Amino acid sequence: MSIYLDKAKELRGITDVHYNCAQSVLIPFADAVGISPDTAYRVAADFGGGMKMGSVCGAVTGALMVLGLAGIEDPSVLQKLYRRVKDKHEGYLDCQNLLRMNSEKGLPKKPHCDDMVYELTEITEEILREAGKI
Repeated sequence: MSIYLDKAKELRGITDVHYNCAQSVLIPFADAVGISPDTAYRVAADFGGGMKMGSVCGAVTGALMVLGLAGIEDPSVLQKLYRRVKDKHEGYLDCQNLLRMNSEKGLPKKPHCDDMVYELTEITEEILREAGKI
């Protein structure tokens, strides 16, 4: 198990405060990338729900925030991240289509979003480890 994944799971289990998908990916890595959890919470506030308009999945944008703060900006690394997610989710990165596909399968929203957070947390940790950032 991973401390980052454990923290993401903890955040997604909290019910008295809502941690959106972007926050749930960024906050676990906050200390590792030099920001406070509170700053991570505020920075990622408007990125859940696909920037609150069904655009790019918040878990993906949270991962990009972590990577950017860690100094990982190589387009080939980012394309690899996108490809991994798209390959697993019928070519989609956007919240609207990811949720639509989930709904068409008759599945509830929260477990889907939780799974996206966990998937992107794991991918992000892998990229950071490969780059020697954590």
